[in-house]
Amino acid sequence: MGPKLVDHLLYEPEDNGILWIKFNRPERLNALVGTAEENSTVAKVGEYMRAADDDPNVRVIILTGVGRAFCAGANLGSNRGDAGENFPGNRSAHEGLDGTRQHFFHGFTQLHLDIAKIRKPTIAMINGPAVGSGMDMALHCDIRIGCDQTRFIGYHNAGQIIENGGSYYLPKMVGLGRALEFAYTGELTAQRAYEWGMLNHLVPADKLEETTRELCAKIIARPPLVQWISKRIMRTSLDTTMEATMVLTSNASPILQHSDDAKEARKAFVEKRKPQFKGN
Repeated sequence: MGPKLVDHLLYEPEDNGILWIKFNRPERLNALVGTAEENSTVAKVGEYMRAADDDPNVRVIILTGVGRAFCAGANLGSNRGDAGENFPGNRSAHEGLDGTRQHFFHGFTQLHLDIAKIRKPTIAMINGPAVGSGMDMALHCDIRIGCDQTRFIGYHNAGQIIENGGSYYLPKMVGLGRALEFAYTGELTAQRAYEWGMLNHLVPADKLEETTRELCAKIIARPPLVQWISKRIMRTSLDTTMEATMVLTSNASPILQHSDDAKEARKAFVEKRKPQFKGN
């Protein structure tokens, strides 16, 4: 069973194993809806991600936007409940400093954890500006594919720091000096982001979906168990030692060696045919 759907966030599975999650407010540059409420963008992205992770027919999850923006983050020009109140520094709906902190932690922080903990490959196809929370969601995905319309923009001019994806992953991706440069300036072009390593691929806008689908095809052709375990070990290794990482790989290797997918891969190689992986 899939998630309960909302209009401002699309859930589009395909028969080939690709699942598209699309921000769907193109008239507002895909600005977020609500805060931590049940049907807010923040809550629904996590719900959609978890549903896709549990669906055996889904192999790759793609996060992108409809129209000319990826996600504009909070609508800073509004104090109404439809979008403006989700800006972390806006207290209109969350009185007091502790109310603001609780809103941020139970809303945005949980969303970022939801994306980071998904076992399956996740791709951010960044078709336009990724602002504030939109940028952070992209940074929490495994792979980022950008085009000449891609921009990374922080909430600096509105007096707010970059959130969990930027503060945690960005220094690891690009190095502390570059991460601090972004923290001090708040904006990054697609070319600079690619040179720094924030984008895995940078292509013309009209080749963005084609490039994403080509990468998905390569991912889907490989054993999913290998991908899931590799992802978990590599993400864990960001916060641990080389020796601890060696323990994880030593434990995982024999399990993978005797998995049904490994046996199918070896058999398909001998029989010169395309393997049929089932994730077990």
